[in-house]
Amino acid sequence: MPSTRQGSIRLFRFAGVDVFLHWSWFLVATYEISNRAGTYSSITWNILEYLALFLIVMLHEFGHALACRQVGGRANQIVLWPLGGVAYVDPPPRPGATLWSIAAGPLVNVALFPILSILVKLSRPLGWADAMPNFDAWLYMVWKINLGLLIFNILPIYPLDGGQILRSLLWFLMGAARSLMAATVIGLIGVAGLILLAVVRQDLWLGVISAFILMNCWSGLQQARASMQRSKAPRRDGFACPSCKTAAPIGDHWTCNQCRQPFDTFQTQATCPHCGARYPLTQCLDCGRAHPMTDWTTHAFTSRNLSS
Repeated sequence: MPSTRQGSIRLFRFAGVDVFLHWSWFLVATYEISNRAGTYSSITWNILEYLALFLIVMLHEFGHALACRQVGGRANQIVLWPLGGVAYVDPPPRPGATLWSIAAGPLVNVALFPILSILVKLSRPLGWADAMPNFDAWLYMVWKINLGLLIFNILPIYPLDGGQILRSLLWFLMGAARSLMAATVIGLIGVAGLILLAVVRQDLWLGVISAFILMNCWSGLQQARASMQRSKAPRRDGFACPSCKTAAPIGDHWTCNQCRQPFDTFQTQATCPHCGARYPLTQCLDCGRAHPMTDWTTHAFTSRNLSS
């Protein structure tokens, strides 16, 4: 996944969300635009077609970001790169909030579909096809791009939107860890089909995208396994996550970023016992949010008072 801090250019900020463009986008854009030269009478339309693709991608990612913020989550960065876009969203650790944050992206494509369909249908009656054949061909391609992105994104393959929507729905029934496990297993089966399709069609880009999906799906599977193991671990009294209200697990579940050694951050007060590195924020292994150690103890004390 691309980094917003390495090799990316900040384009603009809208509604509190910074939009970045990864440097590799320019290389792939040059290749794709030149590869499709001849589709229109002028390469300018090839450029406009490629820009339209990423405009739709950007709107899709804004759907994720704004929906996440609507339910109280954090979302302030979007990165556009050759394989599409990434909205860095952090919804509250609830299935409903996660479901809305993910589903809002494809819903943008759903909203665009009738608008583009009407424009395509009106092209011939209004004379655009004869008067502006390049525009007519471009409009039809934009319609196909939006539909293709919608269909591809809702495939139930984790971490595509469809796979994450499936995970959110299963979360209501199975809990966070088991739903992630189920979604990633289904995703691995689905990505195997994508890889086979890429080989049969000899489609390089589909193969690259499939490899990227496979890596992220495998990472999600490992995360699900770790979560299920932690769910069986004993919990520590006196420390609870301020976000998800879950008590901290006992054991060496945190890894030092400096020396890469595991340790129990609550036993050492957020200090690595191996190299002495101190951490101002402690990450919850259940919801992923990070808070100062004092907030964990304050929340635990408040929870005990409210329950007594």
